[in-house]
Amino acid sequence: MDTIKTDKQEAFVEEYCKSGNATQAAIKAGYSKNVAKQRAYKLKEQFSKEIEDRTKKMLQDSVPIALAQLTKLSVDAISEAVQLGAIKDILDRTGYKPAERIEQTISHADKTTEELERELEALTGSTTIEQIPERLN
Repeated sequence: MDTIKTDKQEAFVEEYCKSGNATQAAIKAGYSKNVAKQRAYKLKEQFSKEIEDRTKKMLQDSVPIALAQLTKLSVDAISEAVQLGAIKDILDRTGYKPAERIEQTISHADKTTEELERELEALTGSTTIEQIPERLN
């Protein structure tokens, strides 16, 4: 359920979403400088869900602008490093990010065959491959 807001409260939410500075948003919304910090704290709490939703919407709305700017940089930037960075960002965001190197360590490398057989038996109830339940293969 949406909370009914006064014009000042609406202005605060709008200004806060634009700037991220609660005290300045309260002042711009019309609250006096003497009480702006305290009011801003309370207003942020009171309208936190709406602030979150509106901020997400603002970010979503800015995606086409950001993509256009990245595309422009990838073509028009003077610096090849900037062009390359823009190209990488575009590719990353479209799912063409290069595979990240993953280092894997083997925990059983230092175990003896007997220790591994005991561990296998504890996990499966058997030490021979033929007796291991099909669901584990």
